Amino acid sequence: MAIAYTEERRFTKEQTQRLFRSVGWVSGEYPERLHQALMGSSTVISAWDDDRLVGLVRALDDGAMLAYVHYVLVDPEYQGQGIAGHMIEMIKDKYRDYFYIEVMPEERKNASFYEPHGFRIMENGVAMQIVNPNW
Repeated sequence: MAIAYTEERRFTKEQTQRLFRSVGWVSGEYPERLHQALMGSSTVISAWDDDRLVGLVRALDDGAMLAYVHYVLVDPEYQGQGIAGHMIEMIKDKYRDYFYIEVMPEERKNASFYEPHGFRIMENGVAMQIVNPNW
């Protein structure tokens, strides 16, 4: 199996919903908003096994200095094959001239995935968020 990678946004709402649900992410329960968010993102790199969407990374950037990696996910049936790492390297290459490339792993244990790719835990950084209670 050869995985193909692209920045072309040819995925459907159904394909993204299936992928996000496969990893248990709540975003998959909002296929319209999820698709809209991906289409409006600065960069989306997707991984494909023929016509099956098996991985995705999304970045938001300011056009000059900062790129923020928001989603990195791979279908559990395809995990452990280097797909996520390859997509991260593609993001790093795309944003190589930016001052910062940042990522905020949802769980501290996931930091170990990013470290071999050159990411370091910010010395005084603290993740913060607001979750809209109306969702």
